[in-house]
Amino acid sequence: MVPKKEGVIMQEVINATDVRRDWGSFIDNVVRFKPSLVKRNRDYLAAISLEHLEAVLTPYRFTLEYKKEVDGSISGSLKEMDILANAATLDALKIEIAKELVEYAQEYMDEFDKYYRAPNRKPHFPYILRVLIQNNEDAVEGLLDA
Repeated sequence: MVPKKEGVIMQEVINATDVRRDWGSFIDNVVRFKPSLVKRNRDYLAAISLEHLEAVLTPYRFTLEYKKEVDGSISGSLKEMDILANAATLDALKIEIAKELVEYAQEYMDEFDKYYRAPNRKPHFPYILRVLIQNNEDAVEGLLDA
């Protein structure tokens, strides 16, 4: 029986010492060409450009479900997570939901260990990253499918 190799399948894993020695070249290669894995002792770290991360996270969008209330306002929530808001119009609701998403994403990262380890919140992680790499709240609003 052949023993299993420890680690990852990726062809090229770079030693952390080599990365430190040639940091600028490492960053240039990650940004211009391809993601890389770095190994330090038993730990692995992925380095990926924002452009590549955006491509990976493209499927992570938000489904806004909403209804008109008796008072004429619009209430809505996201299918993917418990984000709720109420506003006078659908456009205003989208703005409020985007603000809430940004706030939640920042809170998630501020208390990452707590949120990531919670079974009901761990699946939020790719959505959180998708929010955090946007340029502004308008771009976050663009991730909402109503």
